[in-house]
Amino acid sequence: MKIVLDTNVIVSGFLSPYGNPAEIVRMVSVGEIRLCYDARIITEYKEVLRKPKFQFNPEKIDIILDQIQYLGEIVSSKPLINSLPDPDDNPFLEVALAGNAEYLIIGNINHFPNNLCQGIKIVSPSNFIIEYKKIW
Repeated sequence: MKIVLDTNVIVSGFLSPYGNPAEIVRMVSVGEIRLCYDARIITEYKEVLRKPKFQFNPEKIDIILDQIQYLGEIVSSKPLINSLPDPDDNPFLEVALAGNAEYLIIGNINHFPNNLCQGIKIVSPSNFIIEYKKIW
């Protein structure tokens, strides 16, 4: 199964090791599910996770991101025909479309109107875990 993770899900996974976002990050880091990404997404993950306000361990960040890249799938995408309400969200949908991801897991579903998502399932971390458990 291929997915794309919005940055806020990665951050939430680091902040709370027992929640659904942390479970998803764990599943990605052990290869249980495959994360599609591109250079823009990895750069954003690094920049946000390294913000001083979070005080995350830099070594832990590097290990998780290295593992994500090793087990994930780098994708070459093309720009959306119709931009999302927040253009900063475009890379995530572009990668999901180009990588044929089944899910785009995000914290704020309102940023991704269904009419612009071209069949990609947009779900919250908790809804993803529910759907994943039904499949497996």
